[in-house]
Amino acid sequence: MNAQIHDTPGLSDREVKRRHIVLKALIVGVVAGVLASAFRIALEKTEHWRDHLVAVAGGWGLPAALAVGAIGGGVGVWLVRRFAPHASGSGIPQLKSILLKEAEPEWQRLIPLKFLGGLFSTGGGLTLGREGPTVQMGSGIGHMVSEWFHVKIGDGERRALMSAGAGAGLGAAFNAPLSGLVFVLEELHGNFTPVMFVAAFLASVTGDIVARLLTDELPVFHLPGMTAPGMATLPWAAVLGVLAGGVGVLFNRCLLATLDLRDRVIKWPAFAVGAAAGLLVGLSGWLLPGLAGSGGPLVQLALSGRIALAMLPVFLVARFALTMVSYSTGAAGGIFAPLLGIGAMGGLLFGAGVHGLFVNNPDLTPGVFCVLGMGALFTAIVRAPLTGIVLMIELTGVYSFMLPLLVSCLMAYGVAEAMGNTPIYEALRLRSRPQAA
Repeated sequence: MNAQIHDTPGLSDREVKRRHIVLKALIVGVVAGVLASAFRIALEKTEHWRDHLVAVAGGWGLPAALAVGAIGGGVGVWLVRRFAPHASGSGIPQLKSILLKEAEPEWQRLIPLKFLGGLFSTGGGLTLGREGPTVQMGSGIGHMVSEWFHVKIGDGERRALMSAGAGAGLGAAFNAPLSGLVFVLEELHGNFTPVMFVAAFLASVTGDIVARLLTDELPVFHLPGMTAPGMATLPWAAVLGVLAGGVGVLFNRCLLATLDLRDRVIKWPAFAVGAAAGLLVGLSGWLLPGLAGSGGPLVQLALSGRIALAMLPVFLVARFALTMVSYSTGAAGGIFAPLLGIGAMGGLLFGAGVHGLFVNNPDLTPGVFCVLGMGALFTAIVRAPLTGIVLMIELTGVYSFMLPLLVSCLMAYGVAEAMGNTPIYEALRLRSRPQAA
């Protein structure tokens, strides 16, 4: 008698035995780690080339920035819309739909087009992140490996391997294996089963090891000389969490409203949509270096306190707006990196105000609130507090942030829930269902 497959994306031991999935999960982790590393290296080199080209162009810097943005954005959006519409955006809502059996998986076109589309779009300057593409490409790797081993269609093992690949992609993108595991259990599935845990754990750790061997084993962000936050930080962490909860709800509503506006008003060809966004981002990046692209260096500047306080509101508003414009194009790119940048700069601005009130308290340094702002805003937008907490610790390598992160993230979660806002990936999944029907 065939084992019953649940309607939820979770798995049980009746569907697949843990020992059957170990080798497959390890292979998924290795391949996903290699692919995520290749994407990370290629994107870093492309962004470096873009910035170098604009810098050496001299008086032609503005035309160069506009040209790179228009070509990168236009080609990136055209590739996705023309050959693989399911590769648009971060890909996480599409993956959730597959796990819920609302859509069918496909990896042959997804993987190369997600890679190339993300490289052109984000490399050209669109304000998007690499984590969404690596998560979706990782899930495609899981599907690919399941076909190598002739896993039956509809079997829970195939969904487990796709989820494990998604976790490996996230872990490899950020050197954050535990975050990859927790993301699979908390966001993609919302429940815990032994089989899912084993598959996601093995793939995430393996993918991270491969990524560290191929790229860099240090944490993504560095906190030079930062004092470990003490108990005096907790009340302010709670206040920051409340503010981040409100900003997170605003982010979600603005993103959905921008997508609706695009669908109603903009009927341009795919290349024109991407090129227009690229022109806007190229102009913004030329006026304020650091605005274009994924924004990782901008986060590091915020953590190091090397952004002028007077410029923080400008950077905050600009990055917020450019994220809306970039994501609404349908380009292949995620929102993790942009929202982390907004959270870091918002936290720095908040921390500067607190530090001004209590200048003699070493616990209340502005840099501490950068980390708390990132975790709290992530939690408010994605509604995955455990992932947000673990991700911030792995991104920075500083475990002493645990307690204030718990306070700020849980406050942000509570505020967003109290306002009745749907988590962003769930809202995007629900929004896409009528189109897929």
